Amino acid sequence: MSPRQQLRAGRLPRRLTQLLAGLTLYGVSLAMMIRAHLGLAPWDVFHYGVAAHLPLSFGTVTILVGVAVLLLWIPLRQRPGLGTVANVLVIGLVTDVALSMLSTPGALWQRAVLLAAGIVFNGLAGALYIGSQLGPGPRDGLMTGLVRRTGRSVGLVRTVIELTALGVGWLMGGVVGVGTVAYALAIGPVLHVLLPRLTIRLDAATVNGPSVDADLTGLPPAA
Repeated sequence: MSPRQQLRAGRLPRRLTQLLAGLTLYGVSLAMMIRAHLGLAPWDVFHYGVAAHLPLSFGTVTILVGVAVLLLWIPLRQRPGLGTVANVLVIGLVTDVALSMLSTPGALWQRAVLLAAGIVFNGLAGALYIGSQLGPGPRDGLMTGLVRRTGRSVGLVRTVIELTALGVGWLMGGVVGVGTVAYALAIGPVLHVLLPRLTIRLDAATVNGPSVDADLTGLPPAA
């Protein structure tokens, strides 16, 4: 869908509310995983590594990297939506606020609980904002754009992108650990369960002519 079609596809108040709730929870979940100090998701390893070398907060680096990734959309002919722009701004701002309010627990088991909760909340947040169908985040859009341009599989492209972000971030001092592995193993199943249930079905008549309500993400319906 084009940005205009996304906005005209119906149920906008609910979709905007879900989008903002998802992005806010996403920022909180990032702060939880950072404070656990047990390892981060690949892109956040990169963000952390960059922040370690610049006089900038983690959230600010997240925003700037998001803007840089959006510039890569131009040769891929990807079109950002409202959710894409909101993703760039809201997550970074919320992460900084949440980091100012959270501290690292002293006991290992407490850090493990914080990490686990952060991963689950991250999956829930992703399902909320993706399910709002108001445009993908910058990094997701980069993946889908490369898939379309190269003809390679989603799995291959996503793996290459995330391993690149992870490797560069680790070399720059990003936090890699058991949490990185736990995130890689858990985030897919969490999204698989939650995303179909939280995807808001849209009125396809406003997009492609008369039709029944449609799920324009291409996801299977919830079981």
